[in-house]
Amino acid sequence: MNLTVVAPILIPLATTVLCIGLWKDRTMQRWASVAGSVSLLAASISLLYATSDGQLVTSNAAGWPAPFGITLVADTLSAMLVVLTGVVAVALTIYSLGAIDSKRESFGYHPLVHAVLAACSGAFLTGDIFNMYVWFEIMLLASFVLLTLGGERGQLEGAIKYVTLNLLSSGMFLAAIGLLYGMTGTLNMAHLSIVLDRAENPGAITALSMLFLVAFGIKAAVFPLFFWLPASYHTPPVAITALFAGLLTKVGVYSIMRTFTLLFDQQLDITAFILMWISGLTMVTGVLGAACQFEIRRILAFHSVSQIGYMLMGLAVALYALANAQPDSIVARETATVALAGSAMFLLHHGIVKGNLFLISGLIQRLAGTSELKNLGGLIKTHPWTGVLFMASALSLAGIPISTGFWGKFVLIKSGLAAGAFALVAASLCVSILTLYSMTKIWAEAFWKEPPENMPEPPPVVGKDDRVRIGLMAAPIIALAVATIGLGVFVDPLYRMAERAGEQLLDTEKYQRAVLGENYQRAVDGTLRELATVQDSGHTPEEDQP
Repeated sequence: MNLTVVAPILIPLATTVLCIGLWKDRTMQRWASVAGSVSLLAASISLLYATSDGQLVTSNAAGWPAPFGITLVADTLSAMLVVLTGVVAVALTIYSLGAIDSKRESFGYHPLVHAVLAACSGAFLTGDIFNMYVWFEIMLLASFVLLTLGGERGQLEGAIKYVTLNLLSSGMFLAAIGLLYGMTGTLNMAHLSIVLDRAENPGAITALSMLFLVAFGIKAAVFPLFFWLPASYHTPPVAITALFAGLLTKVGVYSIMRTFTLLFDQQLDITAFILMWISGLTMVTGVLGAACQFEIRRILAFHSVSQIGYMLMGLAVALYALANAQPDSIVARETATVALAGSAMFLLHHGIVKGNLFLISGLIQRLAGTSELKNLGGLIKTHPWTGVLFMASALSLAGIPISTGFWGKFVLIKSGLAAGAFALVAASLCVSILTLYSMTKIWAEAFWKEPPENMPEPPPVVGKDDRVRIGLMAAPIIALAVATIGLGVFVDPLYRMAERAGEQLLDTEKYQRAVLGENYQRAVDGTLRELATVQDSGHTPEEDQP
């Protein structure tokens, strides 16, 4: 077992168990939660370093080789997203020390958070489609309980919408896995990639891929399946919303990128056409919804939908470039690589920036007593540093130079123009302008205008404990804002890493060889039955060769 790739899953699972063991001691739970998050971040950085040479890191559970056993596999994209999981984990757990009330802590807030983190890492690292479903279900259960912690009416309404649509997604996902297994006889994604490429019924595969797209689309909150997200994101405490905004939808987008580059790459023209429409409409409807809102968290929730369109834009452009070029076209492959790099950059950027904006909205709520824009005003005079931190993240979300958001959009637009996807590029530019308008609206209403006469009295800051709690809320916000600016200024290493992720997504043979190892050639030859016989006899394939 390779601990480098297993540790990002084992650490949050162990932290979950530890926090449950410390159920009656909330102070120790807090320390264990922060220590677990820091350990997860360290393990994720170690995993990213292990993939920095372009190689994939794999591990087979209990020594069972792929495609028979459970395989974990990390390439650059999955390692980047595991690092994002670690960053969000550290920021969130520190913020929670100042923001989460003792009632929610006593009902298992900390173990539930780490269960979600373990499920996210598991989904990013699994090399088996059924295990991806298992991690999705763990994530759904833990996040549903997190949504309902506190038992307020708004939370329950949002949680019901959230769980109903996600259960529908899970049912479709499971049905799709059953049909896929019936068609191919395997669930290992590397082996599936080989078998599906040799299948003689492309129509059935395309229909099956659409079933996966709908299932993952609900998880990712794409058009027209995103209604659960704005209905639920404004109801729980901000720390929980920041966790969801930073990670959960990324798992859905990652699943679409992984399956539609590795498994369902047979009819690119159909897939590209559908994904381009979904991407464009997700961007437009999300930002229009944000423009109509006047509560900070509702605005940010609709913006999350809009930004998911950008994440899918890279995949849509990549498939469009490949579908409209001659086979083995070097130019088309380079365009597709750049487009996928843009998606990878946007995933990382959005996880940091959107998580931070939600955390800032919670700090505004604590300092001003409300997050309704009509009741806010004058915060730039009373809390200027909060305004600076908000502006740094808001401008990055809108894509203002030089920020991570700008570079992500620049790469996506550049690849879109190279591929000839002009309508999608035009939509993305218009959405950027509307995003800037929405962020400016928050700034003007909350920070710049004079305070309204009916502005509520903010909760008093009494004593050292209150100041410490506010400091714990502010510390991760400052760190994430600095990270946003730093990644924008020193963007070259980030782009190189994202470009490598794009190259690996298109190099399916490298993924197959890394996962299947010595069984690769047998899998290519379609000798699955022989492999099973060898496994049952306990001999290696080399020992059975004459």
